[in-house]
Amino acid sequence: MTLPDPRARRVVFFVFVTVFLDLVGFGIIIPLLPFYVRSMGGSAETVGFILASFSLTQLLATPFLGRLSDRFGRRPVILLSLAGNAAAMVLFALATKTSLLWLLFASRILAGATAGNLSACQAAIADVTSGDRRAAGMGRLGAGIGLGMVLGPVLGSSVSHIGAWAPPLAAAALACADLLGAFFFMPETHQGREKPGAPDAAATGTPLFAALSERRIVMVLGLYFLTFLYMSNLQVALALLTNARLAWTQTEIGHVFGLFGFIMLVVQGGLIGRLTRAWGSVALVIGGSLLSMVGLAVIALSHHVLPLVGGVVLLALGLGVVNPSLSSIAADAAGGGRQGTILGFAQSAGGLARTVGPLLGGLLYARVAKGAPFFVGAGAAVCAAMLALSLRATKPGPAAGP
Repeated sequence: MTLPDPRARRVVFFVFVTVFLDLVGFGIIIPLLPFYVRSMGGSAETVGFILASFSLTQLLATPFLGRLSDRFGRRPVILLSLAGNAAAMVLFALATKTSLLWLLFASRILAGATAGNLSACQAAIADVTSGDRRAAGMGRLGAGIGLGMVLGPVLGSSVSHIGAWAPPLAAAALACADLLGAFFFMPETHQGREKPGAPDAAATGTPLFAALSERRIVMVLGLYFLTFLYMSNLQVALALLTNARLAWTQTEIGHVFGLFGFIMLVVQGGLIGRLTRAWGSVALVIGGSLLSMVGLAVIALSHHVLPLVGGVVLLALGLGVVNPSLSSIAADAAGGGRQGTILGFAQSAGGLARTVGPLLGGLLYARVAKGAPFFVGAGAAVCAAMLALSLRATKPGPAAGP
């Protein structure tokens, strides 16, 4: 039996704080983004393009940042990403102040290019945990995301009366606080960086074509793609749908995003470790994907508050168990020495979905029907459940276990 790494508790705590402050900023601006775009003369399709520009640059940058974290350590990559995020939020605030749509695009492109902190944080947890402790650690990371998503929309809506520039400027201030906290308190976890005679992780890491030769890793990347594909509908179409059907404003949208984050916080912060021990990560991905499918279908069909909120709750419960379970599965499949690389590829698969999803969601909303993005998302969730069933029947390769 492998003894727990004595650094694990400290690492998980500081990773929680890092992603929490990062996602507070994200939670501040995402619910308000469709309203900002409309005020600048954009449409639902423009919202999709802006979100896709973030995801496309993230898709290109994350594998590179993941390999850098294997070579130089997790901490420098996290610090670089947080600095880029702070600068991007300042650009976002400037865009809202000047009503320049191209500057809004520039801010999201910069944010995407430096959005490698999540995969580096996941790799840091994977460095010091294994088995159900790894799933619980990923759950704590998810809890930081959930808590940030709870407080972000509330903070954003509470300062939006000052001016359109105030929420993104508040997000920039939090990003700077996050950067300072990580600089002074985030420990390095990647041992290869600290040992002079250790092999170069970039040299021994797995390039994409080699990773794609491993069936289990390909299936994990497919799960990331499908999961983020249906999750991206929440960012693009939910604010527009509730505004059209229920006449909701920024305040109500902020509250429903806060509820979504609170549920994910409860699941990932308190339940995921016990659920993983009872059922296993793959079974949780299957069940969570099916629950997400039901939630998305309910949202698509809703014309009243209660069923719509019920659909959001079901989707939050489903994603609450799926996201940390996927991270644990990906880290296990990577094995030692290449976790930053494989988790970077996994985040890129999610980034590809976040590139395609907003474009598709905006197009479906504008050209087909208001509920169409959520029906397509429900179909993607069913495909994710089927792929997870296939993964369950696939034996891990030699690198799959920690």
